[in-house]
Amino acid sequence: MSDPVLWLDGALVRASEAGVSPFDHGLLVGDGVFETLRVYGGVPFAWTRHHRRLVRSAAGLGLTAPGSQELRAAVDEVLAANGLSEGRVRLTVTGGPSPLGSERGDAPPTVIVVAAPAAPWPATVDVVVVPWSRNENGAVSGLKTTSYAENVRALAYARERGAGEAVFLNTRGELCEATGSNLFVARDGVVRTPPAGAGCLLGVTRALVLELCAENGIPADEAVLGPDALREADEAFLTSSTREVQPIGRVDGRALPAAPGPTSGKLAGLLTELIARKPDP
Repeated sequence: MSDPVLWLDGALVRASEAGVSPFDHGLLVGDGVFETLRVYGGVPFAWTRHHRRLVRSAAGLGLTAPGSQELRAAVDEVLAANGLSEGRVRLTVTGGPSPLGSERGDAPPTVIVVAAPAAPWPATVDVVVVPWSRNENGAVSGLKTTSYAENVRALAYARERGAGEAVFLNTRGELCEATGSNLFVARDGVVRTPPAGAGCLLGVTRALVLELCAENGIPADEAVLGPDALREADEAFLTSSTREVQPIGRVDGRALPAAPGPTSGKLAGLLTELIARKPDP
């Protein structure tokens, strides 16, 4: 895909010919929201859940996201134009051209749909807990915004230490989330993940994993977790739309007892089955 086709404000355009205003609020101040979906067999997985979250995140910033039918048609056009049946697609909605500074202008939002092949993830991932915290009381807590500078810095910190993902605590010192994924720990047969009140983004795959636990008799709950819950877990894993279920091998350089463990292995298989039989669960 040397010059992919994307959808920009209602029209297909080559990436080399696409242009966004230098005054776009998404570029200048990170005023925007987005969603990333995995595409299997030409179909974006869990479309309804992702679009609902896009609408919710946009509303949290005072933006309006395009309707489901319009955006889904744009996704189908982009996938067809690029000949992609397996990959990932990203939907982005920004505040549009605006005055310099934090005030938003009167222009309509900028809407972008792009697609790309999906690079495979390693079978396991090592993580580090970073020294910066998520603010669970912040204005954008729980919203999937384009303000990702914290994540960029945290991921670089992790890579400098030989890890593939960074884990944030919140301001209370509780486990929150990773830079682009949700966190699960398993101990004594029980699966736990931080609740919404911890300040994490409520991931689509996170929700599906909790539902799969309930449907298959795997004890699971949302619980406030301290950092020791990760370090002392029998096994732990990350979830996201592109990672699916990815076991954690090491935490701050210390190996967990099993990666993958029996729980993460089972849930990975159950999710794979769900993807195959129900494209929009």
